[in-house]
Amino acid sequence: MNQDLIRKTLKEFFGYDTFKGDQEEVITHLLGGGDAFVLMPTGGGKSLCYQLPALLMKGTAIVISPLIALMKNQVDLIRGFDAGTGSVAHFLNSSLSRQQIDEVRSDLLAGKTKLLYVAPESLTKEENVQMLKEVEISFYAVDEAHCISEWGHDFRPEYRRIRALVEQIG
Repeated sequence: MNQDLIRKTLKEFFGYDTFKGDQEEVITHLLGGGDAFVLMPTGGGKSLCYQLPALLMKGTAIVISPLIALMKNQVDLIRGFDAGTGSVAHFLNSSLSRQQIDEVRSDLLAGKTKLLYVAPESLTKEENVQMLKEVEISFYAVDEAHCISEWGHDFRPEYRRIRALVEQIG
């Protein structure tokens, strides 16, 4: 992908003139279809490494996140950058009402949503698996993956199902 377009999106959407550390290299790698494991300190800019590619790629990026508050914070931040409809980012978790879930589904199916944050438990629900099968997925990201080992594999067993779910959804 054109580096000028990447930098233009960085400036226009996020308001930054330059990348931090290895962000540009990671983003270029993802845009080229590669996989990445990104380890950066708090405030190092990990989220931008998947947010910017999601905006530039066709389809919706699925971001698996362990905490409802973190999902809400990330969606609020993205929507703060988005001067448009506010449907560029959504989250899907147990805090939503049926009406809110229907709104997320509508935006997803209409192709408006570029980033969908989901709890691993929400990703395992059959109705969500079926819905995501109808959506063009650009890529999957697991945010705050260190929580898996810190909390232990039996704390959130749904994390062990991610690979099978990704294969099932496509």
